[in-house]
Amino acid sequence: MAGREFPFSMRKEEKDRYLTSELVKLTDYHREHCPAYRKMTDALGCDTRSVSHYSQLPYLPVSLFKQLRLSSLEGDEDFKTVTSSGTSGQQRSQIILDAQTRTDQQVALTRIGSDFLGKNRLPYLVIDCPATIKKRDHYSARTAGILGFSIFGAHRTFALKDDMSLDLEAVEDFLDKYKDKKFLIFGFTFMVWKYFCRELEERQIKLDCSKAVLLHGGGWKKLADQAVSKEEFARRLKNVCGVERVMDYYGMTEQTGSIYFECECGHLHCSDYSGIIFRRPEDFSVCDIGETGIIEVLSVLPKSYPGHILLTEDQGRLLGVDDCPCGRPGPYFEVFGRIKNAELRGCSDTYEDRS
Repeated sequence: MAGREFPFSMRKEEKDRYLTSELVKLTDYHREHCPAYRKMTDALGCDTRSVSHYSQLPYLPVSLFKQLRLSSLEGDEDFKTVTSSGTSGQQRSQIILDAQTRTDQQVALTRIGSDFLGKNRLPYLVIDCPATIKKRDHYSARTAGILGFSIFGAHRTFALKDDMSLDLEAVEDFLDKYKDKKFLIFGFTFMVWKYFCRELEERQIKLDCSKAVLLHGGGWKKLADQAVSKEEFARRLKNVCGVERVMDYYGMTEQTGSIYFECECGHLHCSDYSGIIFRRPEDFSVCDIGETGIIEVLSVLPKSYPGHILLTEDQGRLLGVDDCPCGRPGPYFEVFGRIKNAELRGCSDTYEDRS
């Protein structure tokens, strides 16, 4: 894990050397400590001694964590299991985290998030219900998200009741106290849309969240099905609650911590803890800048499980490297959504839509 406090310090050449070195070490480590990973990488002819760039290292399909319990821990080590998103009846990924990996993930998230949100903790309005965080021994993606982003928040308030109805009294009490200060609203994309934005629209309620930063993530699949674009999402939120800054992020349970935040220019960014590759679907060769491909995500954080190099079921494109107008070095990109015919993935363990 990078020891630098500033999470966007490396330009391309330095970043390539660093990622190659760290990911080779992690590949060797997991080959030694996870027998299943070693068998799979042996079958691929893995020999890290010949690797000159991280793009040459073997990747695992992210869906594999739905099929196998992959761990690089000894049997008696303390760990927690985090489950990924999933719709009803779907298998969910199981990610095994020990104390050190959890700590590394939290430190990385703190440093990355602080670069976008500031170092002061903000009043924290969560578009979810209190029941989501009650089980601490077996985390869902929603639980991990709420608790993970709590490091940026204070005075946490839930905007929904446990039956997923809007708790308007709680929201209004929160705004009475904090609407004149900068505050953070967090929620998974579909939940913010259905249980907050649409509910306010249907009840013709206007709130004052003009000082807020709204941070959301978890996929656009259900919104795309309803023909809701990012622009429409932001416009209608602004109309009902006045929020000016709507910030997306890209991340997944299988690589918690090394998250990709959206900058003020609307671009997703790799930090010093992460990397990204776009691969052509016909032969899995590396795409050029501007070319749409399958997203491969890389992270220097996973030590308790072999999740450092994963091929996702998402598609997107690299927009540039080291030249984003926001000033952050490194790769920046956009995500288009799920690959056609890929397994439908739930919006970060979103409450099942039964309407």
